[in-house]
Order: sequence, then C-alpha cells, then structure tokens
Amino acid sequence: MSSQAILAATPGQTVGPFYGYALPYPGDSELVPAGRAGAIRLHGTVYDGAGQPVPDALIEIWQADENGAVSRAGGSLRRDGFSFTGFGRAAVDPEGHYSFTTVRPGPTGDGAPAFFAMTVFARGLLNRLFTRVYLPDHEAVLDGDRLLRSVAEERRSTLVAEADADGYVFDIHLQGDDETVFLAFPGA
Repeated sequence: MSSQAILAATPGQTVGPFYGYALPYPGDSELVPAGRAGAIRLHGTVYDGAGQPVPDALIEIWQADENGAVSRAGGSLRRDGFSFTGFGRAAVDPEGHYSFTTVRPGPTGDGAPAFFAMTVFARGLLNRLFTRVYLPDHEAVLDGDRLLRSVAEERRSTLVAEADADGYVFDIHLQGDDETVFLAFPGA
C-alpha cells in the first residue's frame, strides 16, 4: 500500500467577477486594426438561462489566419499592429455585448471548416466554458466536420455564426432552450 493518501477533489471557485477589471488590456479585442484590408467583426451577446444579457462576462478567441495558418507569434498583450497572433479577449459591455476586430479564419486543412475557438468566463461558472464558432459560408464543409457531426442535429445551429454586413454574429446562451453547445476538455 502506498504511503500517499488519496485526496478527495474539492469544489472549484467561481471564475469571476474579478476578470472584468484584472484581465482586459489595451487592444485586447483588436486582433487586427479595424481599417485593415479584410478586417471583419465577430460579435454577439452573452445571455443567461432566463434570456437576460450577462453584463460581466469575458470572451476569448483563438483562430487561424486567412490562410489557415495557426500563429505561433507572441505579442498579444502588446499588439504592434502588424503581427497576427490569433488570440483576442473582449469584456462584454453592460448589455452583454462583445466585439472582436479580426480576419476571417481560413480552414486549417483540406476539407476542414473555418472556425474560431472560444472560451467564456462568466459569474457563477466554476470553470470556463469552451465552444467553437463555425462560419456559415460552406454548408457542405460543415456537414463533413467530425466534431459538428457529433452534436445532435437540432443543436448544431448553436455552433454556427450568422453573417452580417460587417462579419459574423454569434450569440452565446449559457443555459436554457437555446443553450450553446459547450465542449469538455478533461483537465482544462
């Protein structure tokens, strides 16, 4: 028998609301300057289970560049206006709205769909939530995605953004009938 005791897991602490003032930094939601050629806007609103906007959430995204390359460049905390790091962070406003200025991600492989990886931090959550934001442009490619196919057909739309005049809209529903599909990452 091992001399090490097996310890029981203890409950986590909620992930906020300290992040609303401790984690944002200048230019955090601007992966590219707004006037850059090819710049788009990814935006939406975070809703709670009652359908009310969540005024104190924080959203992070990771993405490939326009050519599908995943950046390994550092510098997200001090953006230089030239380097694309693929990472952004946006605090929501009092109405629960977030917005990123970025580029449309390219597919990371042949036949792969373009997507944003997204993390949601919000009051009352014991852990951050992970999801994907797929782009609606190529339905045939979406139909072939293994992760998206693993989601019940009637829930897949919660992972697909809607196109608008400036880019894409992706609303996040933390609970309820329209709850966004969230992904599990053991150990994350």
